[in-house]
Amino acid sequence: MAKTKKRIFALFLGVLVLAAHAGTVWADTYTVQPGDTFWLLSRRYGIPMENIIKANNASPSTVLYVGQVIKLPRKDDIIHTVQKGETFWILSQRYGIPLDDILKANGAGYSTTLYAGQNVIIPGAGRTRIVHTVKKGDTLYLISRQYGISLEELIKVNNVNQSTTLYPGQVLLIPIKDRKSDSYSENNVKGDNDSKPSVTYIHHTVKPGEDFWNLSIKYGIPMYELLKVNNMSETDILYDGQVLKIPIHHIPVKSTPGPQYGELLDWWSEAQYVWPIGRNAVLIDFYTGKTWNVRRTLGANHADVEPLTYQDTITMKSLWGNQWSWQIRPVIVLVDGRKLAASASAMPHGIQYIADNGFNGHFDVHFLNSTRHSDGLVNEEHQRAVKIAGGR
Repeated sequence: MAKTKKRIFALFLGVLVLAAHAGTVWADTYTVQPGDTFWLLSRRYGIPMENIIKANNASPSTVLYVGQVIKLPRKDDIIHTVQKGETFWILSQRYGIPLDDILKANGAGYSTTLYAGQNVIIPGAGRTRIVHTVKKGDTLYLISRQYGISLEELIKVNNVNQSTTLYPGQVLLIPIKDRKSDSYSENNVKGDNDSKPSVTYIHHTVKPGEDFWNLSIKYGIPMYELLKVNNMSETDILYDGQVLKIPIHHIPVKSTPGPQYGELLDWWSEAQYVWPIGRNAVLIDFYTGKTWNVRRTLGANHADVEPLTYQDTITMKSLWGNQWSWQIRPVIVLVDGRKLAASASAMPHGIQYIADNGFNGHFDVHFLNSTRHSDGLVNEEHQRAVKIAGGR
């Protein structure tokens, strides 16, 4: 009888241990304190607010209460939205992360079932890859161009082929390129920190109808600089066959503290050459991750920018509470595969070049050390937002 009681007690103790283990959350956790919000936590721990929200399968309007325990993904974690038929094992194979690590990060077990739409933490995947959610009109080729990677690498990483049809909402993995070695590496924050911007020169033979303005657009060089290197002025007339000197700026890639941040580039010596007038880009709202397509249409002291389409304007307006505002938000500029730290306001003003986009004018995008057009002074609020987007 005594032995039977001991066995029952041991069995009961084992059940308690298993129950406790089953309830363990292996991801980093945080107990909510008075006044905490998702935004404050994202700023405090340097984690994108969207990632914290997704990791807890919450929404931006979710109210936190004191004593609540939430998950805090790490800076290099990716939050994956589960698609129909996916399992933890499939995700481990896709991201190249050990199955046990993914299970621990999500407080899950081998028998845990995933459901479509659920958000799952993929620990450490952000060191080597970022996630692209397919939008209407996307193709493998366009996506490879957007991120500055080869089509072959994009196909290989996602186990697809050139004839694969993409659908909106589909998730693709984008390998992060180590531009220093021109290869794909696990160290996504490495840049050419020891290198400085440099300038080389080529020569251009003037053709009929060309002027300094359209040549500045063609080569991505400010017109005043083009005039200066050729010892000419705006009143000088170009003639057919004339040879001009064209400066070409080489801007090394800079390190960032993590994959969610952009390169902190000086406007005057770096950023204006990486994003020249006439070049399209994607703006990413730093706090929400929402994106919209834009074009830099003008701007000398900072970038004057316009949404490409009416839908891009709608997306942009939603970020500012569905009204136009001078309020400043940190953004990431995705241009030619590079992510730049920037800051944007949302008030239409001045000259407009793109018609039928529902935006009457342009809006301002600032970079490190850029200034206002009105008085040539630095806007400190813009500079703070630029540094947030750069992880500083």
